[in-house]
Parts: sequence; structure tokens; C-alpha cells
Amino acid sequence: MVTASTDRGAADAEQDRASQQDRDLLRFVICGNANGGKSTLVRQLLSECDAVRDDALASMASDLQGGVGMLMGNPHVTYRSYASGKRLFIIAETSGLDHDLRNIVAAASTADVAVLLIDASDADLMATRHLSHLVSLLGVRRIVLAVNKLDLVDYSKDVFKAIESDYRVVATPLRLSDVTCIPISAAHGHNVGSVSARTAWYRGPSLMRYLETVEVRHDERARPLRIIVQRVNSSTADFRGVSGRIASGSVRLGDRVRVLPRGAESVVARIVMMDGEVDVAVAGRSATIALRDEVDMRRGDIIAAAASPPAIADQFEATVMWMYEDDMLPGRPYLASIGERTTGLVFAAPKYKVNERTLEHLAARTLKRNEIGVCNLSLDEPVPFDPYDESRETGEFVVMDPTTNHPIGVALVHFALRRSQNVHWQVVAVDKEAHAALKGHRPCVVWFTGLSGAGKSTIANIVEKKLHAMGRHTYLLDGDNVRHGLNRDLGFTEADRVENIRRVAEVARLMVDAGLIVLVSFISPFRAERRMARRLVRPGEFCEVFVDTPLAVAEQRDRKGLYAKARRGELVNFTGIDSPYEPPERPELRVDTVSMEAEQAADAVIERLRALRLLDPPSARH
Repeated sequence: MVTASTDRGAADAEQDRASQQDRDLLRFVICGNANGGKSTLVRQLLSECDAVRDDALASMASDLQGGVGMLMGNPHVTYRSYASGKRLFIIAETSGLDHDLRNIVAAASTADVAVLLIDASDADLMATRHLSHLVSLLGVRRIVLAVNKLDLVDYSKDVFKAIESDYRVVATPLRLSDVTCIPISAAHGHNVGSVSARTAWYRGPSLMRYLETVEVRHDERARPLRIIVQRVNSSTADFRGVSGRIASGSVRLGDRVRVLPRGAESVVARIVMMDGEVDVAVAGRSATIALRDEVDMRRGDIIAAAASPPAIADQFEATVMWMYEDDMLPGRPYLASIGERTTGLVFAAPKYKVNERTLEHLAARTLKRNEIGVCNLSLDEPVPFDPYDESRETGEFVVMDPTTNHPIGVALVHFALRRSQNVHWQVVAVDKEAHAALKGHRPCVVWFTGLSGAGKSTIANIVEKKLHAMGRHTYLLDGDNVRHGLNRDLGFTEADRVENIRRVAEVARLMVDAGLIVLVSFISPFRAERRMARRLVRPGEFCEVFVDTPLAVAEQRDRKGLYAKARRGELVNFTGIDSPYEPPERPELRVDTVSMEAEQAADAVIERLRALRLLDPPSARH
């Protein structure tokens, strides 16, 4: 039970102190090329500011490292904290691996300011352009261009001014209008803690002075209310609330709010902070909220201002930052972590990818590690969202590997696709159940997978003949046959093979809706696509049959000579030779075609379908 504080004045004072601390907190990232002097600069900042490490701030820095840094699976970002005057600082320092997107995303995703180091003696504007592009994509609008190692060019004003001029040309198309250029020598401390006499021609602030005085605009407080529900608290006789992080706006007693995605509305009855009840809570804080009415709320829901709720959609255009060793493949199922919600995600082919040096838009069919592109994507369910430009927290999807749950990318939402609002599933009068009743059996997918030459098509043909003789309504989708029509435009790259299976799985789902037993005979080498096909139909309507044949035996049976061509290098991306086959981990049936004849294997499939009650009348209990 949450108890109310009787000292409202003390609660308000605590809220005021918390708000003041939030206003005075500056989060900044220091990044640049390897050997650019990042660590040296951090040491100078910490030594020259006469700062005393603040325990609460140290805890906050640790939370950032454990949250964002660990979320990205990234050991190459160091967080430090210090206090100077009335301002509190959290520094995120990337290692020398700034070409690794994980470093920049982990370090800059919560930053107010980016300090970009560039070597005055060897200015690499292309690399600095790339870093500027990354931090701008991540919502950082205030840039300090720290022209370091000025001692190596004899503190030359001309060198500094030339670099500054060139950089402003770079910054303009990136919408980086708030740029401050400071000449420094981190190794000698010049213009770090105070303005140095060695640069008498420079009239701007030292780096420390800039960081102490730059305006920290917490724009999220002026935006509409968004509370991301993290925990639904146990109900008691006098209290039922949810706890969550206030991502933007503020919430007051009596405010009318809407709970999304379900859309129920109510009024805020109580707001409880750490030390008691308050009348108002603002962005950047966590709170427990009780509503006047009973409203069904779940982890991952968003509580929004009723008058200005976020949109809800399941299809988007987004900038995608890919961080995984394996390519991003259109059509392959992934997971999206959105606030506190997780759902399925599939990418379409990229509209383009960005050349990291020139920022040109290039044609692409996939994204490789550390590449950035713009893609359309689809989610398994509609979610509330804001464009990333408006809200970092409600406009970002962390892409997860569905097998390991490891983060492998980030999607920054631009907008919802119009078809997500305008294209709806048409409810039909004659549905799957009606088709199944007419045919007298349960519809399902029987998915045969295995190496080329394993015997999939042979066994599937025999199974279909047996089912036809039993009066069952079937259709066989064979890999070679489908490539003559539906998939004739696809090759055999990994991306094309993923799309090949995606299309066939969708066709199989439609045929199941038609009440058929659909036999699918495809190599389908990747577990991810087979899992995707299984998820398209209801539980119990999918039977995976692993036609297990050793590679050597499959090669001996190869009447088409495909393995021989692959061995000679005439066929690339051939499963079992230069492209992997991922055997099913828990198939409904495994048939060993070394010890079984095709007829015996077909009988085993029929018996397994009987055991799964897939051949029963649709009204039979299961």
C-alpha cells in the first residue's frame, strides 16, 4: 500500500529540489577519431574544474551505463560525473571505436551536447562529417567543435579558422545550427579550463566555461504528457496505481488522460513520488499514478494527455542503424523493444543507405554492420508513438534478435505510413471455420524442410496422394514450382531466400484460411523464417517435418548436378556448401531418409498428423 504524506509542503519542496537538479544537469558526449585526444581532454576537464564527485550523480551515471550502454551490448563507452558551480555533468566518452555505431548510440542517445574532437594537424572532415551525422540523427543539436592539438600547428589562427569554415559547410545540411568552435590543446590544457594567452586572437569561451553556461533546454517538459508504464502495482482497498517514467510533459492532479493503445480515458486522482504525494510531476522523473476510474493498464502502455495523445500505427518509415554482424534482411522476423513493450518487427527493403564518408544516398537491398539506411517497417501490433524528432523515448525502436534477445539495431521513427491507417483487414462472411466445416477436416500447414536432395518433394508428393485418397483437401507448394511464377524475380542471395520464404508463408496462410491442408516443400534453411511461417497460423496448425539427410548422401542423390556446380564455384549461396542450413531444433517430426524409404517416411508423416489430430473433423476437441 502507498501511503500519502501529510506534509504537502515538504513534498512540494522535494519536487522543487528535484526539478532544480534536473535543470542544472548537462549530459554531453565526447567523440572523435582514434588518437584524437578524448581521454586526455576528459582528464583535463576533471582536473581543472576543481570538481567534487557527487554520490547521487555517480549513481545516475552508473544507471546510464547499465541502461543504455548495456542495452546496446557495448563495453566501449565510459561514463563519468562531476559537479562545478551550480551545474552537474555526466560525460559519455567513446573509445577509439567511433566507427562502431553501438558506441555513438550508447553515448549520444541521451546527450544534450556533443563535443567533437578534430586534430588540427591532420583534420579529417569526412570522419567528422560522419560523426556529426550520427549525433544529429540521435537528436543532439548543440555541437562543440574542439579543434585539438593546436600546439602542433603553433596555435595558428589561420589553421583554426580554415577548419571552422569548412566544418560550418558540413554542419549546415545536417541542421546543426548551434555550433561553437573552440581551439584547444588538451595535452597542455589551453582553452580547456580557462582561455589561454597562447590564443590571444580567440575571443570565445574556454570549453569548461561553455559547458558551465550553455543553456540546457529541457524541451521535453513543454511537450504533451507521455508516461511509459513500467509496473502495474497491486491493488488495495484504497489505492490502485501504475508506476512509470514521465518521458515528456507534466502531470497534475485532475488532469484528464488517455491510456494507449486501448484508448480508455480517466482523471488523475493521485500522484505519488518517492517521499510522498505531490500535486504535479514533470518530465525526467518517475511517479506512481492513480486514476479515478478502473482502467485496464499493462506494462508498456502510455498514459498521455487526453487532448493531445500520440498516434497509433503498425507501419512506419524510419532511419535504421544496424549494429549486428549479420546483415539486416528484409522479410526476416525481428523483435522491437518500444519503451517497455516488445513486439514482432519486419523490415522492407531499404529505400537507400547512407555513405558514411560523403553522406550520399546509395541503393541497397540490405544493411550491413555499422550501416545506416532508411526503411519501411511493420510491427505485429499497433503501438502508440511520436516521431523521433519530437520524442526520443516514444520514437525509438530497439531491434532485438528474436533468438538471443540481444540488441542488434535501432530504428528512429519518421512517420507512420498512411496504409497503416487506411488499409484494414476485411472481415468475410465465409471464414476459415466455414471452409473447414465444408471440407470435413482441420486446415493446417505441413512444412517439409531439409537439404537439397534430401527427398522433401518426393515424400510430400506421396503424403498428398495418401491424403487425397482419404478425401482430404490439400495443395502442395513446391520450391522449384513457385520459382517459375510467384517468386521468379528472386535470386539466391540470403536476402532473396528470406523473401522467398516470406511470400510462400503468406500464401500458405491464405490457403489455411481456405480450409486446406497445405504441404510446403522448401529447403527453407533459416530457423528465423520457419518460425515466422509458424507464427502466421494459429497454434496447433503448423507441423514442421525435418527431412534429415546427411550432406554426403544428398550429394550422391543429386540428379540435377547442383552440388557439383556449387563445388566448382558455378553456383553461389548454395545450401550446405557456401550457405548454412540451420536444422530444426524441435520439429513435430524428424524422418531419417537414410534408414527410411520415401513410402515409410510418408506413412510416418500421416501418423504424426493423426496424432496431432490435424486430420480430425474441425468440430473435434483438441
